[in-house]
Amino acid sequence: MVAVLVIYGVYSTVGGLVMLFAPGFMFENIGGFGVFNGHYIFDLASFELPLGLMYLAAIRWPGWRVPTLAFATAHYALHAISHLIDIGNATPPWVGTFDFVMIAVGLLVHAIAWWFSADVARAMTSSRVTRP
Repeated sequence: MVAVLVIYGVYSTVGGLVMLFAPGFMFENIGGFGVFNGHYIFDLASFELPLGLMYLAAIRWPGWRVPTLAFATAHYALHAISHLIDIGNATPPWVGTFDFVMIAVGLLVHAIAWWFSADVARAMTSSRVTRP
């Protein structure tokens, strides 16, 4: 679980910073769907950067892991649906399929990490003994 938090924390934080400070680069090299719109890329950065920081905070504070992974799993599910709908609209065309598959893999990774983190949290909670 910690590896997922580290990998996606760095990925989302760096991605958010690239969107924030180099939206043209982001569009031309990563998110080539439709027409460039700097405002929407900035909007995405305002989501992706805090998500990355949330992943990284969850490394330090284990109580954040289940909610962080639940939120990120929902994000990846919606993101996968979006890319499935627009699978044929990427430039070049193969990018649409590649992006969808990579996001779907990310969804699976997040769902598994969320399940394991919830299982660990339940085990830790049930192992605590309360004394009268």
